[in-house]
Amino acid sequence: MLNFETNPIIAMLHLKGNSDADIMERMKRETETYYRNGVDAVLVENYFGDTRNCIQALEYLHKNMPDKLYGVNILGDYRMAFELAEKYGADFVQIDSVCGHLTPQRDSVYANELIELMKGRNFQVLGGLRFKYQPIRSGRNLEQDAAFAKMRCDAVVTTGEGTGKDCPTEKLSEFKTVLKDFPLIVGAGVTADNVCEKLKYADGVIIGSWLKEGHHDYGDVSEKYVKEFMDKVREYKEI
Repeated sequence: MLNFETNPIIAMLHLKGNSDADIMERMKRETETYYRNGVDAVLVENYFGDTRNCIQALEYLHKNMPDKLYGVNILGDYRMAFELAEKYGADFVQIDSVCGHLTPQRDSVYANELIELMKGRNFQVLGGLRFKYQPIRSGRNLEQDAAFAKMRCDAVVTTGEGTGKDCPTEKLSEFKTVLKDFPLIVGAGVTADNVCEKLKYADGVIIGSWLKEGHHDYGDVSEKYVKEFMDKVREYKEI
């Protein structure tokens, strides 16, 4: 399980590749690079690959790295994410939005399903709130949506406007004021230059694009950037 008191760093496995074999080889290399440099956990996502590739990656992690922390996000299918997390011993699931993106009528149905899914699980749920590319349709303010979100996940994740885009410190400060002691994760736009500032408010980080060549989501993971980033994190934790 993720320990939010230690500001966990979660690195993305976007499953880039030209074939199933290529995707798996890249995933293995990226995972080794991340763990070797002190990343706390990896997050398998069907960003470039599909659900089948996520299953292959989770099978590999479950079999070969059972002592490491890993999670899953199946974009567009949170039910499948829950199913796969249970089957392959994942430590957490990420859902891009657990509150705020639906009208009140639809939200009540969604809430009941999420709460039911969370019963008896052996993993944590990281739930998006005011997350990139997600609409705001609840008609509620942040404080009201946050109160509901806290019942539907174990940590709230928020972002800026898009992949690789900065999540303003003012937004994180506002979220932390509303959430109080409830864990807050910044889910995009974190860099070696701003991670120390973000961790003053956030209890953890999900990072992908900045760790890649050119700091682009489609780049290859760079050990140089991973090391640079984790060195900054260690500096912050030693202060």
